[in-house]
Amino acid sequence: MKACRNCRKIVEEGETCPVCGSDELSDRFSGMLIVLDPEKSGIGKITEVKAPGRYAVKVK
Repeated sequence: MKACRNCRKIVEEGETCPVCGSDELSDRFSGMLIVLDPEKSGIGKITEVKAPGRYAVKVK
């Protein structure tokens, strides 16, 4: 698993982020947020997540 350095989306396969299209992925990240409905999620709004999925809390 890798996390996008741009939007923090966790990517399991491939070398590009499916959300923002960035190829800057890191295997060094900590924590995980799972956002099911970004419009209704308080955490989703605070972290500015736009698409449902798994996101890293911090990417190194």
